[in-house]
Amino acid sequence: MASRGRPSRATVYERLDRAMVELNQRLGGLPNPVEARDIWDDIWHLEAHHSTALEGNTLVLREVQVLLDQGRAVGAKPLKEYNEVKGYGDAARWVYGQALEPDAWHDGRLITLHELRHIHAMAMTPVWDVAPHPEATDREGPGNFREHDLHPFKEGMTPPSWPLVPAMIGEWVEGVCAVTEKLENREDLGHPIPEELARIHNDFERVHPFIDGNGRTGRLVLNLLLVRLGYPPIIVLKKQRDVYLSAMRRADDGDYGSLGELIARAMEENLNRFILPNVAGPARLVPLAALADDEFTVNALRQAAQRGRLAAVQGSDGTWRANRKAIEAYRKSKNKRRRGEGRSRTSDL
Repeated sequence: MASRGRPSRATVYERLDRAMVELNQRLGGLPNPVEARDIWDDIWHLEAHHSTALEGNTLVLREVQVLLDQGRAVGAKPLKEYNEVKGYGDAARWVYGQALEPDAWHDGRLITLHELRHIHAMAMTPVWDVAPHPEATDREGPGNFREHDLHPFKEGMTPPSWPLVPAMIGEWVEGVCAVTEKLENREDLGHPIPEELARIHNDFERVHPFIDGNGRTGRLVLNLLLVRLGYPPIIVLKKQRDVYLSAMRRADDGDYGSLGELIARAMEENLNRFILPNVAGPARLVPLAALADDEFTVNALRQAAQRGRLAAVQGSDGTWRANRKAIEAYRKSKNKRRRGEGRSRTSDL
């Protein structure tokens, strides 16, 4: 049950579906990373920052931005932490590009075993160069599966014994590819698509195929799947770490609802924050959720539209839409009214 003021899980799924229809049918789908680099750079910075922070990295966002954009290490953090971000950033950039313009060796499937291992190698090689895993053998470096058994997680889940890993991860890849057509066609799976994505993500983490870097690799792989399916990549925020781990624990027991909801909210957030308003341009109509910011919430914009103060239209689906020009005009008129009220109060003193 949703808490007061927080949309229910079903509402989140419905909103995501509507936003994807908006993107695909009205705006032509995801923008190309080369043609819309500014949009993707914003996502890139945040993803590299938050996904590594989930694993304990302490670089702040400004340090991440300078490192990825200029190749400079600012601050006084351990070299390993800079290399963690650099490796993740390189892998994420590769993921974005591969999703829309795959390399010639890509065989057309949603993901291949080679790509999975390549993502791990890209993300972990810079780290390994300065701080290799102390228990790793020469055969367990970046891109190679573990040859150690892992201790049970404190939450209770025990990864499979290492000799089983190659077969299990191979089955995972085949399983992901088997549902490709249904996912691409948005077919009814008997459960919401975000929960299918949650199952896929959790199944990978349960195998834990590498001796280190499984969390980062799992999130990068999930984003490769998402972008190839036409969805935006997601960012699990560092402040969501406890919620994310709790949702993963529930998924370990076969309950994918919480993790599916987290994934759906993250997809919707990136759609509304980065993609829809930027793809649409200043004059094209988009849902109010894509125009909300720290100054104007969705509810505030909806009320302004209903009162005729914001130039907006309500579609047959009940969704209010406006454009950035209308938002700017509303902001100016609101500020003008505030200044007028201030002068009136002053004159009464």
